[in-house]
Amino acid sequence: MIQHKEISDKDLLSKIKHQEIRFGGNIKLKIYGTLSCASGKKMKRDNRVFFFEETEAINNGFRPCSHCMKEPYKKWKHETI
Repeated sequence: MIQHKEISDKDLLSKIKHQEIRFGGNIKLKIYGTLSCASGKKMKRDNRVFFFEETEAINNGFRPCSHCMKEPYKKWKHETI
């Protein structure tokens, strides 16, 4: 997990371009989603984190975003109820 405030914009863009970073998340809400998610683009830089793999987000206690990851979110919600 990489916090946005701890990586330069140049390094971040390079890692995204080379598909090293594939998911983003909100550290306070413990939600992760795709890098193209409109909800994720609105969050504060201090709250934003990045993940190399989806399993990394899950292992860190994050849940799927209900906007950009509808099916994984439904599965997560069904399993937690």
